[in-house]
Amino acid sequence: MGCQNLSRFYYFIIFEKKNNMYPAELVKPMREELTNIGFVELKSSEDVSNALAKSGTTLVVVNSVCGCAAANARPGVFYSLQNEKTPDQLVTVFAGVDAEATNSARDMMVPFPPSSPSIALFKDGELVHMVERHHIEGRPADLIAENLKAAYQDHC
Repeated sequence: MGCQNLSRFYYFIIFEKKNNMYPAELVKPMREELTNIGFVELKSSEDVSNALAKSGTTLVVVNSVCGCAAANARPGVFYSLQNEKTPDQLVTVFAGVDAEATNSARDMMVPFPPSSPSIALFKDGELVHMVERHHIEGRPADLIAENLKAAYQDHC
């Protein structure tokens, strides 16, 4: 391995691993499950603040690499959007990858403890509905979708 390639290798090991728990190649398909259906990725605190400052309803998905995100949360969110009423804005942060945005979003979800995956519905910047990991884990996607659809009916 040449010096330049070795430098790039160490850059990845030191910088990428220090700032992200997971390599970009690993999470790309997981991100795309949401961005392909209209979600906007938030990468910074400023992105989160700007998104939640908008009037109307905003669905925030704290995405994750775990199995319950893949089998339950992301499909549940997808199914929930097959509804007459849906949020005005769809956004996502990725736990373990976009730490700044994730922490900022979680700060807005207090008093609920941090969990991933999780799904929050905001109306005019105020948290109005929360689906925590323990509501996702072990529950079928269609049940999560029905929970979210009921929240959309009440708030959207």
